[in-house]
Amino acid sequence: MARTVRVGCPICKKPVKSTDAEFPFCSPRCRTIDLGKWASGDYVISSPVKDTEEGIRGPSRGDSEDES
Repeated sequence: MARTVRVGCPICKKPVKSTDAEFPFCSPRCRTIDLGKWASGDYVISSPVKDTEEGIRGPSRGDSEDES
């Protein structure tokens, strides 16, 4: 059985059910406003994602500044 979740529209904050056709938006208008924000660059990722493998391996041999 599918569970209905109720959240707020990310644009206007009106309550929206997960079963609504425009979910997570309340209307086609809010969906279009959100798309416009993506297209214009209003939404950005604040910092680059770091590779978690790099932290596990540690520095490579050539990275040391104290080599003589």
